[in-house]
Amino acid sequence: MAMTKGFWGMLTLSATVTVVSIIGLIYIMVAQPEYLRSDRDGVPFYTPMVENPEGGEAIKLGDLIRHYKGE
Repeated sequence: MAMTKGFWGMLTLSATVTVVSIIGLIYIMVAQPEYLRSDRDGVPFYTPMVENPEGGEAIKLGDLIRHYKGE
């Protein structure tokens, strides 16, 4: 196989994409940005079910918030 200009260009591009991807994954694991901890209403992910004050049944906290927001 000949080591052409195109070969080295693709090798450089592939190495750059790999390094950027690894750095991005490390950042997400180490920094844990706030936007990955809760939804748009501020409800943390994996919140347990809550009791509906009107009916007493267990519902998702996000559903209860959306109900009272009128969505």
